[in-house]
Amino acid sequence: MLQNPRAYDKTTIPNRVEPHSPTEMLLAWSNGASYAVPYFELRFYCPCANCVDEHTGVRTLKRENVKPDVRPTGVNAVGRYALQIAWSDAHSTGMYPFDLLYSICLEKGLPLS
Repeated sequence: MLQNPRAYDKTTIPNRVEPHSPTEMLLAWSNGASYAVPYFELRFYCPCANCVDEHTGVRTLKRENVKPDVRPTGVNAVGRYALQIAWSDAHSTGMYPFDLLYSICLEKGLPLS
């Protein structure tokens, strides 16, 4: 379970998002923190309606259904509040709010700073 994203400071935004290794994404934040996050974890925590039931909030995407070699094929900013990540498994509807991304970094990422 991810930490409560409400603890996230809304002034903290990602200022660098790029590949870190063949299996990880670098997320560097405006507060100085940097994390290497496995692509697999980012894909698994997609918050879209295909991956999470809109009404119950229950994750419908199962870990075993995420390909271990999944990779991002594109990352785009959505305003100043989220990133949209397109994946090699043809999934591209998930918008990752910054608070969710920060929680994923804290729980699943390797601190680099």
